[in-house]
Amino acid sequence: MKDFPLQKVIASRSGLSRRDAEALIKEGKVEVDDVVAEAGRRVPEDAEIRIKGRRLAQAPTNFTYIALNKPAGYTCTSAQFSGEQNIFSLVPFKEKLFAIGRLDKDSRGLLILTNDGDFAQRLSHPRYEHEKTYRVNLASPRDVEWNLRDMAMIENELLSGVKVPEEERPMKAVKIEHLQNGAFVITLNEGRKRQIRRMFEALGYAVKDLIRINLAGIDLGSLAEGKWRPLSEEEIKRLKK
Repeated sequence: MKDFPLQKVIASRSGLSRRDAEALIKEGKVEVDDVVAEAGRRVPEDAEIRIKGRRLAQAPTNFTYIALNKPAGYTCTSAQFSGEQNIFSLVPFKEKLFAIGRLDKDSRGLLILTNDGDFAQRLSHPRYEHEKTYRVNLASPRDVEWNLRDMAMIENELLSGVKVPEEERPMKAVKIEHLQNGAFVITLNEGRKRQIRRMFEALGYAVKDLIRINLAGIDLGSLAEGKWRPLSEEEIKRLKK
């Protein structure tokens, strides 16, 4: 049986990045066959692996790839918190799924869910710069019509880069289109925490509604809120390129 780098096997079975898996190995928190693993270890795909004493599940034999239209009010964590709902309650799968392109609790729209940990890690990694497109509606800061000059200023600021508190690098959009009355379609190629909301906050505006309509070339389309669909073979191939 072929052996693989331990951090690759961990990533494929957990959704962790290979870098995070390697850090756990170096910290002595990974065991293979009840022996603490050393950096550089190679193992078969079905190796008995424990992380911090917890057994890592075997990789699934069949992979699931689905698109979900997340409603507002749902979290993207698998943890269960009193009074909160998470996205995994919306899909009828017993196996552990990983969310690609997480959205904050108040946002809605397209997510991709899969049990293919290596695929999830690759698609989430910043170096691939997958584009994500959102429709954004701003709360009006005053009881007057939106000023087109203000909208043009917002477009220029977001395209050139906005300095956001606690961020070393400016945040910016790669594409932006003003629709009407504080409504925009915005495309990003990175996914920093609450990025769109924080960019607008830095410009003095609050986001009233935010919905992701495209992720890495996959369209939300007519998928109803709270519903899911399997990705097509063509879509999966496109994402794996």
